[in-house]
Amino acid sequence: MAKSRNPAQTKAAKNEAKAARKAASKQRRSQLWQAFQMQRKEDSRLLPYMIGAFVLVVAVSVAAGIAIGGFTKYMLIPLGIVLGALVAFIIFGRRAQKSVYRKAEGQTGAAAWALDNLRGQWRVTPGVAATGHFDAVHRVIGRPGVILVAEGTASRLKPLLAQEKKRTARLIGDTPIYNIIVGNGEGEVPLSKLERHLNKLPANINVKQMDSLESRLAALSTKVGPAAMPKGPLPNAAKLRGVQRKVQRR
Repeated sequence: MAKSRNPAQTKAAKNEAKAARKAASKQRRSQLWQAFQMQRKEDSRLLPYMIGAFVLVVAVSVAAGIAIGGFTKYMLIPLGIVLGALVAFIIFGRRAQKSVYRKAEGQTGAAAWALDNLRGQWRVTPGVAATGHFDAVHRVIGRPGVILVAEGTASRLKPLLAQEKKRTARLIGDTPIYNIIVGNGEGEVPLSKLERHLNKLPANINVKQMDSLESRLAALSTKVGPAAMPKGPLPNAAKLRGVQRKVQRR
């Protein structure tokens, strides 16, 4: 039976946890500030849009408060300030996201990087197949089924996708398989719209079936061996993307 902590140990543990939370909070604020400074230097419209949105929301709240009158007037003004700050923060996040995808567009490994940052219950295995020219196929398991996401030159990707789809189909039975080529050509999905495209696919299986598929396909990956993975986008892009995820959670 484990010994219970004495009051001094308990207090020390609480202080350590409090210090860790403060350090993490400080680090997040520092990252957000760095990302804001970086985005502000590259995006001349960022500050005008943020300030304009903040002023507009506050002005509407003040006008509504004056029109309604009474105690509501004093409630709407601080509420407008909070909402204005939130809208400005969202604008920063959206424009930072667009900047990240614009930088990553066309870089080798950009699709793998974008898939690795998906929100939600997606099981991503990068580089399940690849060529010597750094064309790659990545496997995603989600509620729609199995999605094979390819990046590289379309002419080389089509036979690579067909081969990977055939191998995958042997293990998953009737589970739907979707093919996606990331790019700006006809029938391709732009990198900036990849996550939205995946989220629009219909839900065909449940989480338990996803777990089963992941186990079976993991065995396939082990048998075949990992494919050569190209290097992903620049670290600055990944850093901004991480900040964007923090913005969307707030």
